[in-house]
Amino acid sequence: MANEYIFIAEAEDAGLRLDKYLAESMDGVSRTYLQKLIDQNVVLVNDAPAAGKQKLKSGDRIFVSLPEPEKPEILPENIPLDIIYEDQDVILINKPKGMVVHPAPGHMSGTLVNALMYHCGDSLSGINGIMRPGIVHRIDRDTTGVMIACKNDAAHQCLAEQLKEHSITRVYEAICINPLTGDGTVDKPIGRHPEDRKKMAINEKNGRRAVTHYHLIENFGNRYAYISCRLETGRTHQIRVHMASIHHPLLGDTVYGSSRSNPNDSIRLNGVKIPLEGQVLHARIFGFRHPRTGAYMEFEAPLPAYFSNLLTQLKQFNK
Repeated sequence: MANEYIFIAEAEDAGLRLDKYLAESMDGVSRTYLQKLIDQNVVLVNDAPAAGKQKLKSGDRIFVSLPEPEKPEILPENIPLDIIYEDQDVILINKPKGMVVHPAPGHMSGTLVNALMYHCGDSLSGINGIMRPGIVHRIDRDTTGVMIACKNDAAHQCLAEQLKEHSITRVYEAICINPLTGDGTVDKPIGRHPEDRKKMAINEKNGRRAVTHYHLIENFGNRYAYISCRLETGRTHQIRVHMASIHHPLLGDTVYGSSRSNPNDSIRLNGVKIPLEGQVLHARIFGFRHPRTGAYMEFEAPLPAYFSNLLTQLKQFNK
């Protein structure tokens, strides 16, 4: 059975090669593979087989039929987990920096899912399919902190509904570029970047509503700010995109950061070079209604050592 996709080219897509457009629009599908599909006449533009180097026009209707892929074998792996809480329905993990949440091309092992499969056995929800057992939400590879997984479908459905109605408490802590004058709210829709579809962006036309409430904890001179962010919604890369949109990109963010004000891979304080490993962002608090009891529960993950050490160095720099 094939997976079918339909896209409508917009005005800004006019003149773009079809294979490039599809590679940017379809996560995990290579341009080379798409070129093979075009040659096999399984890609249609306006109901006609597409040409190899066809360029798009505004309003073109693109139909893609992807063959059902062979199901990869996801193996349990004995990877230590920092478990914050666990019962028969849910498990909350303090995810370390550098760990991918679920398997994907290029990351079929060493993920949180591989570790959960070893720890939980067959007790993981299956709603999100074989690639994402137990996973209700995700946090980025280089973001640390608390996240939840579900052990059965009933728990998964309950948590998914809470996410949908925005009743879950999610508070992150971060260090951003440039000092802040106080607290605030960013209410800007987020959608795919119009030119780079592997990125997200403020998208007034096609984005979904996204709201981030930020709180200033401490400024460090005229260079950095230590903040907390409470998510009212949960869009992909929401905090990173929102803070960058108000000229406060997260320290270490190599995707949305400013190369002029943020060297991305390191900073220098008092003559000392401090290496960075991705955005300085930590999921501190996660609160939810328990799917079985209905009681509100809230859990916290302490700051990881790299974050705490960086704060100590920034405080010294600020004296």
